Amino acid sequence: MTTVDPVAHIRRWADDFTRIRRDLHAHPELGFDEHRTARLVGDTLAVYGIPHHAGIGKTGIVAVIEGKRDTKGRRIALRADMDALPLQEENDFAYKSRYDGRMHGCGHDGHTTMLLAAARYLHETRDFDGVAFLIFQPGEEGHAGAKAMIDDGLFTRFPAERVYALHNWPALPAGKIGITPGPAMAAADRIEIVIDGRGGHGAHPHIAVDPVLVAGHIITAVQSIVSRNVSPIDTAVISLCAMQSGNPGAFSVIPAHAKLIGTVRTFRTKTQDLIEQRLHELVGSIAAAFGARATLDYQRVYPPTINHDEDAEFAAQVAESLIGRDNVVRNLDPSMGAEDFSFMLQAKPGAFARLGQGGAEHGAFLHSSRYDFNDSVLPLGAGYLASLAMRAMPLTR
Repeated sequence: MTTVDPVAHIRRWADDFTRIRRDLHAHPELGFDEHRTARLVGDTLAVYGIPHHAGIGKTGIVAVIEGKRDTKGRRIALRADMDALPLQEENDFAYKSRYDGRMHGCGHDGHTTMLLAAARYLHETRDFDGVAFLIFQPGEEGHAGAKAMIDDGLFTRFPAERVYALHNWPALPAGKIGITPGPAMAAADRIEIVIDGRGGHGAHPHIAVDPVLVAGHIITAVQSIVSRNVSPIDTAVISLCAMQSGNPGAFSVIPAHAKLIGTVRTFRTKTQDLIEQRLHELVGSIAAAFGARATLDYQRVYPPTINHDEDAEFAAQVAESLIGRDNVVRNLDPSMGAEDFSFMLQAKPGAFARLGQGGAEHGAFLHSSRYDFNDSVLPLGAGYLASLAMRAMPLTR
């Protein structure tokens, strides 16, 4: 195993990769429309002389880097996501998004850049025994791009035995890495409740069936599911985040219909099943009590991201070797956010870690319109990713 510090080595390229990251930030693309991003990734890999395959899961790319030897047939995959959010950026720096309604508000520009830097380092040093697959994934933000790549033969064509990912985390100070054995990110489910009443005049509500009133009672009752049905030592969230009904210009018209949109977050399938069942029961019965009808569409979008214990321990050890034990947060609290890397962890053993970048104390957490990736952590993230591959496939002398 080399004694070269990958973080220090990659830090020499910091200006180059900062330019790449900021170019990606200025040109955000939404899920499965990452055509420019994919071209930039492919062109950059080509400059480095790294073989790669495009068009996997629509706009995904996989780079293939061979070590100095391949005596044991080891295959390790590293993954980064490439897509942006449908969000209006409110920053005013020079590389802010050039497109209305699109921004890199979750740091995928940084993730892509870190994996490119790791690719360059692995290719130049090739200090491992086996083959590294570097997965540049589209469509993480609600499009299940990981599943699309898997369905398109990702792990058949590139048979990794283990897969690892790294996500920036503003709630951790810059320079720290956190890892969680077991559940790391929650399942993300989408709920849509449609209420059908009977419209009428606001001055004569007794001859109408008011769906807004029904919606209000459903909103209140749903909050009892977690507090009164889910075990207090379990974790779950139900949030109704949008309501649509009526016309603001028609102040005296009771509408005929109302719609509620929200999300459910859980870690355990049993809890997920319970919440779905209780939602169906409450929604239907509350509407019926008011003479209305309501239906629930419950969609299980992403499964929970569950780290494999052995790989979480390995990932923590790799981090400690780079930044010391004091800078590695073991047993980092799970997040109720969701990640479609969960599909990859269902297909292969592996682990999902979080890279501290700071900034949350200033209100710039993930999905904020004023969020920006912290370029100072690019070398650490890239060095960590490269080290995962090298230490998983050590080159013995």
